[in-house]
Amino acid sequence: MAEAHQAVAFQFTVTPEGLDFHLGREAIKQLYLAGISSWKKRLVRAKNSFLTGVYPASPSSWMVVMVATAGSFYCQVDPSLGMIARIRHCLPKSRLLTYESRTMVSTVLFSTGVWLSAVLLFRQALKLLLSYHGWMFEPHGKMSRSTRIWVALMKVLSIRKPLLYSFQTSLPKLPVPPVEATITRYLESVRPLMDDDKYSKMEALAKEFKEKTAPRLQKYLILKSWWTTNYVSDWWEQYIYLHGRSPLMVNSNYYAMDFLYVTPSHIQAARAGNVVHAVLLYRRKLDRGEIPPVMALGIVPMCSYQSERMFNTTRIPGKETDTLLHLVDSKHLAVYHKGRFYKVWLYYGGQLLQPRDLELQFQRILDDPSPPQPGEERLAALTAGERVPWAEARARFFSHGKNKVSLDAIERAAFFLTLDEEEHGYSSGREGCMDAYAKSLLHGQCYDRWFDKSFTLVVYKNGKLGANAEHSWADAPIIGHLWEFMLATDKFQLGYTEGGHCLGEPKTLLAPPQRLQWDIPQECCAAIESSYRLAKALADDVDFCCFQFSDFGKGLIKKCRTSPDAFIQISLQLAHFRDKGCFCLTYEASMTRLFREGRTETVRSCTAESTAFVRSMADTRQTRAERQRLFKLAAEKHQHMYRLAMTGAGIDRHLFCLYVVSRYLGVQSPFLAQVLSEPWRLSTSQTPQQQLKMFDLNKYPDHVSTGGGFGPVADDGYGVSYIIAGENLITFHISSKFSSNETDSKRFGRNIRQAMLDIAELFDKPAEKARK
Repeated sequence: MAEAHQAVAFQFTVTPEGLDFHLGREAIKQLYLAGISSWKKRLVRAKNSFLTGVYPASPSSWMVVMVATAGSFYCQVDPSLGMIARIRHCLPKSRLLTYESRTMVSTVLFSTGVWLSAVLLFRQALKLLLSYHGWMFEPHGKMSRSTRIWVALMKVLSIRKPLLYSFQTSLPKLPVPPVEATITRYLESVRPLMDDDKYSKMEALAKEFKEKTAPRLQKYLILKSWWTTNYVSDWWEQYIYLHGRSPLMVNSNYYAMDFLYVTPSHIQAARAGNVVHAVLLYRRKLDRGEIPPVMALGIVPMCSYQSERMFNTTRIPGKETDTLLHLVDSKHLAVYHKGRFYKVWLYYGGQLLQPRDLELQFQRILDDPSPPQPGEERLAALTAGERVPWAEARARFFSHGKNKVSLDAIERAAFFLTLDEEEHGYSSGREGCMDAYAKSLLHGQCYDRWFDKSFTLVVYKNGKLGANAEHSWADAPIIGHLWEFMLATDKFQLGYTEGGHCLGEPKTLLAPPQRLQWDIPQECCAAIESSYRLAKALADDVDFCCFQFSDFGKGLIKKCRTSPDAFIQISLQLAHFRDKGCFCLTYEASMTRLFREGRTETVRSCTAESTAFVRSMADTRQTRAERQRLFKLAAEKHQHMYRLAMTGAGIDRHLFCLYVVSRYLGVQSPFLAQVLSEPWRLSTSQTPQQQLKMFDLNKYPDHVSTGGGFGPVADDGYGVSYIIAGENLITFHISSKFSSNETDSKRFGRNIRQAMLDIAELFDKPAEKARK
């Protein structure tokens, strides 16, 4: 067959004259082109490293400085004040290096020194400017004189178009907050959740900690902040994520969904071909640094550090702690279909496979009638179970032979692709369709996603798609950035034929996907089955409710003169009070990417102000005007806390790091032990929308994203994710556990809808009509 000849680099036979070699011209050509492509990547990376290192200056500015210095010197004006002459005097004298040549060399050296000094000065100035966060605390629509000056200086210093990592070394470090401020804010956050006796005890513990234990711990933390880039992120990744021994599935991993209303192609292989190619285009832009950094206000850069490990990354299980395996590059993809694993090469002749070629490869997998090998079908259940059994099985059964080769093919792949046999997506006539869609992406069959990969791309039989992402390497907005690029590129740039196939003609001579081979003994099958049973029980316990709130969106919310996020968070507090009859510690994820290597901080959304408003809604004696006043106070408080979290003045990451230091020092702190044992019974997060402006959502309103979600954090609590898509749509993803008699995801969803309508009715009459 032609494919077999393409796959063989060379052949040899033994003849009476000796060995007779037969080199394949096509194979040699492919090796040569692959080498050229590899060297091009290295050169591009080297060039981008240099451009990033000298930003906001450029190589052309060096030429300007050198020409200006040389011109002045030629006109007998010495701008160096004698430095050029001193450098020339230090250069060795020889026949090859004449007086004029030494003058030229010394001029170049002096100009380069001046230019580098200017680069360092500009970078320090940029770092100083990026340390200013006063703009965030100013009233909406109003700007102080100092902020106007700051904006002008920022625009001058960042006039050049930046690469992805241009601002990295100019970003400020995350500051360590004062202990007293953190404890004061903590006590304020728990006051509405405790009665007088409990609060008095907590106050006593906090006072003892602040006076006796905290000063010593704080000194170590400040010392760490001096010599590390970020005093939180490495410990957060290590102890919150990689040290966890419980299953990643449901407990840690999260998911992302497709367009809500649109499916560009219903042909599974074609949709997979386009989206995989789009993802690889994003990876190429990422490698070249061509993706601009996310900017607040259009001028304030967010840290791009987390993007580095988006591809070619796998979480490796360990007995005590996991590690992250990250490769600089990977030229293949790992694919799962009907219990079988495949390796698909992504390049041909040093070039990315085109969508039509990828469609051909995926169709070959779909058409493959071969059955799974013994133990192969549920192999990925090992990644869905607890980490210690998986680490032991990996060391015992996958450290040598064909099992190691096949496992390496998965773990060293660019990412993981599942060609799913189910059909999912939104359907107006099918109740519960979005719930099933969410559960499928969150855990699937417990063995058809590789939960250790940085992300698993899932393409369903009807062309709908989604992703399941591992959490330790990055947070959801990073995957969200890739996701928006992929969806927009798939629909608006790559496109499909009228029949739904990818555009172009396939290369039929491509070598077919390589089937991975396994030799799985009975002991390993038993470990796989054990992990599967545990994962299946965990998945079956997940109660999910995913619904669209279309009565109004951010358009009407803005009439309440508050941020949409504050409106929804206060609605969640009202819904939770109606659902359980009490308030609880509430987690809202906020980002700290204004600082170098920043990840997240917690906004404690349950405040004294929000609880006062919620109680007013339950008190029939309260007037509409009073409820409006209390709502505005609660919204302002929430926005203030969100800003504090974003600017490094949060509560929980500081307390977490103090606790880590105390463990290292062997110091017991009842206060920290109490703080870190408190359960988050309501965990919330907003999915960012339109980080990239690749298409106009007003022009294409049916191309709204559905966002994504995650599992419940507490056994008796709720996990809530939401995305504000467009002016009149908010999608909620609610998770809880069937095993808890205190929670019901659908009931909570109904309470959220009613709470939002009731609050909107306070400010707008049309909302009252929507409620009725």
